[in-house]
Amino acid sequence: MWEGLGLQVFLVSLGAVLCSAAASSAPLERGKEGQVLHRSKRGWVWNQFFVIEEYTGPDPVLVGRLHSDVDAGDGSCRYILSGEGAGTIFVIDDKTGNIHATKTLDREEQAQYTLTAQAVDRDTNKPLEPPSEFIVKVQDINDNPPEFLHGPYYARVPEMSNVGTSVMQVTATDADDPTYGNSARLVYSILQGQPYFSVESQTGIIRTALPNMDREARQEYDVVIQAKDMGGHMGGLSGTTEVKITLTDVNDNPPKFPQSVYAMTVSEDKVPGEEVGRLKAKDPDLAENGLVSYRFVDGDGMTVFEITTDTDTREGVIKLRKPVDYETKKAYTLRVEASNTHVDPRFIAWGPYKDTATVKVTVEDADEPPAFIATSYNFEVEENAPNGTVVGRVHAKDTDGAGNPVRYMIPRYTDVEQFFSVGPEDGIIRTTRPLDRETQPWHNISVSATEIGRPTLHRVRVNIKVKDVNDNAPEFATHYEVLVCENVSPGKLIGTVSAVDKDEIGHRQYFHFSIAPEAVNNQNFSLKDNRDSTASIYVTRRGFSRMTQDVYFLPIEINDNGVPPMSSTSTLTIRVCSCDSKDTILSCNVEPYILPAGLSTGALIAILACIVILLAIVVLFVALRRQKKEPLIVFEEEDIRENIITYDDEGGGEEDTEAFDIATLQNPDGANGFLPRKDIKPEFQYPMRPGGRPVANSVDVDDFIKTRITDADNDPTAPPYDSIQIYGYEGRGSIAGSLSSLESVTTDSDLDYDYLQSWGPRFKKLADLYGTKDSADDNS
Repeated sequence: MWEGLGLQVFLVSLGAVLCSAAASSAPLERGKEGQVLHRSKRGWVWNQFFVIEEYTGPDPVLVGRLHSDVDAGDGSCRYILSGEGAGTIFVIDDKTGNIHATKTLDREEQAQYTLTAQAVDRDTNKPLEPPSEFIVKVQDINDNPPEFLHGPYYARVPEMSNVGTSVMQVTATDADDPTYGNSARLVYSILQGQPYFSVESQTGIIRTALPNMDREARQEYDVVIQAKDMGGHMGGLSGTTEVKITLTDVNDNPPKFPQSVYAMTVSEDKVPGEEVGRLKAKDPDLAENGLVSYRFVDGDGMTVFEITTDTDTREGVIKLRKPVDYETKKAYTLRVEASNTHVDPRFIAWGPYKDTATVKVTVEDADEPPAFIATSYNFEVEENAPNGTVVGRVHAKDTDGAGNPVRYMIPRYTDVEQFFSVGPEDGIIRTTRPLDRETQPWHNISVSATEIGRPTLHRVRVNIKVKDVNDNAPEFATHYEVLVCENVSPGKLIGTVSAVDKDEIGHRQYFHFSIAPEAVNNQNFSLKDNRDSTASIYVTRRGFSRMTQDVYFLPIEINDNGVPPMSSTSTLTIRVCSCDSKDTILSCNVEPYILPAGLSTGALIAILACIVILLAIVVLFVALRRQKKEPLIVFEEEDIRENIITYDDEGGGEEDTEAFDIATLQNPDGANGFLPRKDIKPEFQYPMRPGGRPVANSVDVDDFIKTRITDADNDPTAPPYDSIQIYGYEGRGSIAGSLSSLESVTTDSDLDYDYLQSWGPRFKKLADLYGTKDSADDNS
């Protein structure tokens, strides 16, 4: 037996009681063979409990009550609960069996919980009955609004679609239990977008609601769809989403010219292919639906003009197909048709998808240059014609009809060497010098014609052919050299010669060959004219010898038989060669017979010169080697000296920062422009300064130094100059004091300079100076 809380628990309990009563009223059942079967009585009777979600009361919710038949009510029976949420979400009173929910439950998180109940003896914990499993279902309430998980939505539908055309379907979801009540039963409605669109309440399919929606009038629509649960009744929750619907283009508009007549002008100096004008038929459709093609359908200028389509601007471009002439025709009329290239058969009844307009083209007069009567001229002139010979005449006229005079000229770049001139008024072309056909047979020049006072001009091509005159004599086609054997037989053909002529050779004209008059009586060779511009050479005797004569020259006269006839004499070279018995040429060189045996004189001289040059090089090399072995300066032992270099410069101490003035070292004589030469002995000696030198025992160092300086300044063989630089400033606070040796003569010194006497004659002067002083001090 169990008890629940609320109406649902009561109904379930009532059903359980009725079932128990029915079971007690029919305790026996009869088997198939008449055997009596007894029904066993169950201690637990339940199926499932229910608890409402989102309960927010102050006390725990009573889910139900468990009660066992073995429970005598004396407290000896204890109830145990296990399973999902046992002890945390669901708790049981172990004495009464009441089950409470201690937390707020959410069906969307977990819809049901499976628990196990068991009655045990409180003292021994032994099961009084087997455990029984039951389910606690969380009863749904409408606490979740519908949601559109994939919004916002974007859809496209062709313009001019029929009413009811499906656009798209939107779907909302509700987290509530769809099997319990109407919490998850959704109804769709449209909040924004009417009257253009509608939505099916049950399926969420959006459809068109108005016919003939035109994209050119409005392209985009913002539609708001609502989904509401509880079947759309009051109190239901709702959610919305946005749907942006775009009308796509169809070809529902024909092209249309903004005006019916267009006026254009073209100058008569325009060339074919140049643009005359443009016109455009407007079509509000997009992409291929708005493509327009243009063509002429009528007019008197259909052969003069052409029209094409600019795919970028969708304009019709009228161009010139043939040149126009203002003097011939001043205006043209054209009928232009614009049509769609792609027509939608669904809307063909809305046609026609084309339009026409009239184009009037006016030809403008242009300042045209004079026009030559012929497109080109061909003239002929004989070569060597004298200066001023007339070649021909060109003629141009003013096409504007004004009859302005025309002037002619030859552009210099077409006749660089100025072979021709043209009359500026009459257009007659003349030569300026004789022409040579062999140098240049054709002259291609241009003649320009222009009106006076107008810069425009027109040119024409003039081709001048130089006619040939027989002014060149024929000559050998190449340099001929005929080889003949020493033992050649008389009458043998030894060669054939031919001739060429720079002049043109006429039909049936050939060259005539003959031996020159000065060689007609030769007894060695003969000539036969073949009458085909060639001649054959024959031998008339036998027994040629290279030792006697190895080369023969045969002059041949050639005549061209022209008008006037021209002739020339060419020389044929005939060389005698050594041949074998089969007339095979072995050698045609005569030098092996005349050169002496051995080397020539020139070769011997060259060899001797080479030998002499080699000997000279060897001698020079040996001399240089010996010179390198000898020392540059020979030092003898007794000539070895010590060099003492004295620097009479003093520093000024630690605090002396003044730079040394190099000007004090300059030679005073050099400053005056005089420097005595040191490479020669002076021609005269400067007189010595009057006054004797101080004796060796003198202690006056000042006079001694001045005397030496004077002698050095007046001696042109001495070095350029001496320098004594005195630093009067030695710094402040120097512990060392003065380091100058020049002042030591004026101070008392305890130094002993007697050792200078033992240094030899080189230091005698110093010994006299300092030793004498010491002696004087001792004497005093």
